[in-house]
Amino acid sequence: MRNRWLSENRTQVSILFVLFVLLLLFIISSPKTFLSGDIYAAFMSTIPFSMIMALSLTLVVICGEMDLSFPSIMGFCGYVFTQVFHATRSVALALLVCVIVGLVAGYLNGLLVVKLRLPSLVVTIGTQFFWAGLTQVLCQGLGKTLVPTKESPLYYLLVGRVLGKIPVQMFWAVVVAFFLWLVLNRHRFGAHIYYTGDNEASARVMGVNVDRVKIIVFTQMGGFAAFAGVLASLEVLYFWPTLGQGYLLKTIAAVFLGGTPVEGGVGTIFGTFIGAIIIGILEAGIIAMGLSGFWTQLVYGLIIVISIAIHSVLRRRVA
Repeated sequence: MRNRWLSENRTQVSILFVLFVLLLLFIISSPKTFLSGDIYAAFMSTIPFSMIMALSLTLVVICGEMDLSFPSIMGFCGYVFTQVFHATRSVALALLVCVIVGLVAGYLNGLLVVKLRLPSLVVTIGTQFFWAGLTQVLCQGLGKTLVPTKESPLYYLLVGRVLGKIPVQMFWAVVVAFFLWLVLNRHRFGAHIYYTGDNEASARVMGVNVDRVKIIVFTQMGGFAAFAGVLASLEVLYFWPTLGQGYLLKTIAAVFLGGTPVEGGVGTIFGTFIGAIIIGILEAGIIAMGLSGFWTQLVYGLIIVISIAIHSVLRRRVA
């Protein structure tokens, strides 16, 4: 029974092992830093943004597609949130409008992929530049303060601190993870996502509305990117036009590292959750060791390439 469980969950067990080994290495190399609670509080204040998007992106990749536009949607929706808030002084209304805009942006991605039969990689590269350019044009390259949002109780429900130390956004990341886990593992729609990614033609024969599945996964990606944009802006109490830049590689790396192959049809929310934590620990460890932040880009690139290579080798062996 135990051997069977290990065989069925070897990916999750492997990534947990990587997490513990990595953490142990950093504790040995920088004990003062990694045995202090401060670094974990700082870690939990920043990692949820990429984690939420990585969890959402997992559904897209399992479906056999890819979305590269989420950083720009994140930035554009951050702009929308800021403008609506300054016009209404309502964090709730600004959040609602922002998420709706994100959902619409994601829906447009899905519509272009499904109706025009274009590769999602090409479509989302195009929409990435579109939303980034639109943001720069509308805000004219200028940022805007969000300090007045602290007057709203909703601010503390989104990015406040529990017991004065634990960032609330980490709880939101856990909520998103649990919700998407339920979708993938306890709902028929989750099975449809797996069927579509594994074999689209077979899924259609089984009666799965493949086009609808793809549109929905792209739509939710836009919505969660918008939500992450709000959290990131509120955390620093400022909107900047380049919001979203720097999240692309770390988000994709978390998905691939978590055991979701680029071919689709396989993947878990748990794996991505742990993958995002590993990425955050790597980032913190690189900085703690006194290395330049540019090293993180190198690490993300290596993780993506190595993860894809490992998944390809394993898939060929199974075949």
